[in-house]
Amino acid sequence: MADRLTPVVVFGLGRFGTALALELVRRGAEVLAVDRDPVVVQRLAGHIGQVVVADSTDREALEELGAQDFDRAVVAIGNDQHASILTTALLDELGVESIWAKGLDRQHARILRRVGAHHVVLPEEEMGQRVAHLVSGEVSDYLQVSRDWVLATARPPQDLVGVPLGESGLRRRHRVTVVSVKPAGAEEFTYADASTTLTYGDEILLAGRTADVDRFVRSR
Repeated sequence: MADRLTPVVVFGLGRFGTALALELVRRGAEVLAVDRDPVVVQRLAGHIGQVVVADSTDREALEELGAQDFDRAVVAIGNDQHASILTTALLDELGVESIWAKGLDRQHARILRRVGAHHVVLPEEEMGQRVAHLVSGEVSDYLQVSRDWVLATARPPQDLVGVPLGESGLRRRHRVTVVSVKPAGAEEFTYADASTTLTYGDEILLAGRTADVDRFVRSR
């Protein structure tokens, strides 16, 4: 049997927070979802096991909820930066080990980190960057996995076709790595190794620093 997922408390049930909470429930996690709007809470009552009305900027309210007993918390509060920052700071004071917070912009993200957020996501900015890469046609998918590290899928350039990856000098010349390959006509990716030889119809999964991957796909 798979290990049970760590329980999570989610504050803020706008579009981002609701989608996140519902996906966690779908994956089998125990979720406590919190919002100060009773209409929102009522709407989700049949979809999330524990969903309550509370003011997350009130320390006593957080303690009554048992927020201090959760190892993981997500502050998904929408446009109220003050509430987002104060909630994050209070969770840090309560000793929550892993605090994730939604940032509205880079300045907001910096403040969230200063008051105790361990992980900050900028969903609109990150999605905008991803869609820009897709719209440009340079890649078929693009995922930023950290501040300066990405995964991207693309077609192989001409100088990689017909040459075993171990002999191509790819990492030395372009500072990117082909992690896996979906051969032409195949449904799934397979692991790539030094002996893998690419063809024009293949799709490759690349890993590397953002600037290096961007430079590589533009040079194809």
